[in-house]
Amino acid sequence: MPHSFTHILIHYIFSTKDRQPFLTDDIRPRIFEYMGGIARKNDIQPQIIGGVEDHVHMLVLLPKTLSIAKAIQLIKGGTSKWIHDEFPKLKHFAWQIGYGAFSVSLSNRENVMHYIKHQKEHHRKKTFREEFIEFLEKHNIEYDERYIWD
Repeated sequence: MPHSFTHILIHYIFSTKDRQPFLTDDIRPRIFEYMGGIARKNDIQPQIIGGVEDHVHMLVLLPKTLSIAKAIQLIKGGTSKWIHDEFPKLKHFAWQIGYGAFSVSLSNRENVMHYIKHQKEHHRKKTFREEFIEFLEKHNIEYDERYIWD
């Protein structure tokens, strides 16, 4: 077979360092728009980007040439630099070191998009910590909570 065909939907979840509420309502749309631009520049197709003050959810379609780790490195690194350049008041801004990346089936795409779109309402009932632990458990990922929050 001379061609390779892929459809790799990934739901990324990552937070600001120490879950600081840097992503305020007034700058969040600009940050998400910039993330989408970085994604598209790297042949990543953003499906939806959302989140609240202390973390981000992204559903993306990865190209066959990019690893999960490289894609998020490009997005987080590029966005971090831009935030420091664009918002001098956020001189202490940083992303957490790690991230969550969860595969999504095409049949579940709309549900995940709805979930990401309604983050603000969702977090009226559940903290980021509770949400992230639920994702790890739902996907049968072993973890030691001492090392999740660095």
